[in-house]
Amino acid sequence: MADPAIAVVYYSGSGHTKVLADAVVDAVGTRGATTTLIHVEAMTERSWDYLDEADAIVFGAPTYMGTAPSAFHAFAEKTTGRWAEQRWHNKLAAGFTNAACKAGDKHSTLDYFSTFAAQHGMNWINLGLLPGWKNTRGTENDLNRFGYFNGAAAQTFSDVGVEGVHPADVATAQHLGRRVADMTAIFVAGRCALDR
Repeated sequence: MADPAIAVVYYSGSGHTKVLADAVVDAVGTRGATTTLIHVEAMTERSWDYLDEADAIVFGAPTYMGTAPSAFHAFAEKTTGRWAEQRWHNKLAAGFTNAACKAGDKHSTLDYFSTFAAQHGMNWINLGLLPGWKNTRGTENDLNRFGYFNGAAAQTFSDVGVEGVHPADVATAQHLGRRVADMTAIFVAGRCALDR
């Protein structure tokens, strides 16, 4: 049985979201899966081939004006041929996002990613974490400190560089990467066992 293959396809304008993408990729690697990081504005034919061959795709982008940026939407629109052929049908999918505000309508971006995945016939992997920082014993250093369930959600102030990405958000993205890798390994093993 081959190692699971996981693609992380993302957009990052200021570099904050790339920190999260790198965290997902690094965590996937600790679970024995192969992974490739793909920026939506640097797509090549090999990038598209990797997405087609991957067992799971993790989508990532900041939240701008209540959704993913136009660069990510442009990438999504380029998948219509793959949608028509259902090339990504039954792959696994997950997502992460970042915004300058603590709420920032990040749920809208995660919902967009999960709907995009559903249109492709993919199966969504949620974050699988209880919310952190939900009582007086919690702190902003808890995993899932903003209490999102549909994916990893981070907050980075708009006037700081990449060093300002909160360590708890990096750790939450790493958790997502490990979860995707583990769920994908189970999925691939089951598919092999059933010969499907």
